[in-house]
Amino acid sequence: MLCFDERILSEYRDVLARGKFSFDRELVEELITFLEAAGSPTLAAPLAPALPDPGDQMFIEVAVASQADFLVTGNLKHFPDKATEGVSVISPRAFLDAMLS
Repeated sequence: MLCFDERILSEYRDVLARGKFSFDRELVEELITFLEAAGSPTLAAPLAPALPDPGDQMFIEVAVASQADFLVTGNLKHFPDKATEGVSVISPRAFLDAMLS
C-alpha cells in the first residue's frame, strides 16, 4: 500500500511544479489526487535517528509508522541502515523486480 502524509504530498507538489520538469500543473494535481485516493494517509511521529538529508526524514517516519515493507527511493545513500528502523529501503528497479517475481 502506498502511504503518505501531508508533508510528502506537499513535497511532491513542490518538486513536480519545478520549471525544469515542465509538468502541466493540472496533471500534477491529478497525480496527487490519485495518490490520495489510492494510498493510505498516515500519522507519523518524529524518529530519533536523523538522516544525512533532513528533508528525507518524513519518508522514513511515514514508512515506519505505516509498518511498510519497503521505502522506494532513488536516493539509497540518504537512508543508512541504522536509521531505517527495519524498513527495507530499495530502488525503484528493485521494487519492480520484487513485485514482478
